[in-house]
Amino acid sequence: MNKIELMKRAIALSEESVRRGGGPFGAVIARGGEIIAETSNRVTLDHDPTAHAEVSAIRKAAARIGTHDLSGCEIFTSCEPCPMCLGAIYWAHLDRVYYGCNRTDAAVAGFDDDFIYREIELDPADRRKPMEELMSDEAGRAFRMWIAKEDKTRY
Repeated sequence: MNKIELMKRAIALSEESVRRGGGPFGAVIARGGEIIAETSNRVTLDHDPTAHAEVSAIRKAAARIGTHDLSGCEIFTSCEPCPMCLGAIYWAHLDRVYYGCNRTDAAVAGFDDDFIYREIELDPADRRKPMEELMSDEAGRAFRMWIAKEDKTRY
């Protein structure tokens, strides 16, 4: 499939989701034009705030090909990824992101992710959600263990 066909599939998934009572988002992950995973937003259907189309597609693709590293794959999503999904896309090492609508379009529909992008830029003490660093020395033990571990799987 070419990129237009793959984007059309992501858009169709977003429309199917609305008809089923889900959010208006769809995502497809492809490698070499072949669909590896596809899904739509399932936040309200699964009562899972992390079940965005992109995150769910990444989970499916990783399970299907048996690795957390999705290098060589591309994601087609009906809307510009929110900060959570964008982070997941980077962690998954997807090669490229194609999106239909942008974050302004999403805000008009009631999905204002832009405030999260702005929050990320702030010092933790200045964010709307109160944040406090707590027990960093104790928590750092796991990092020290990781650093010393010779047989770790990097990601």
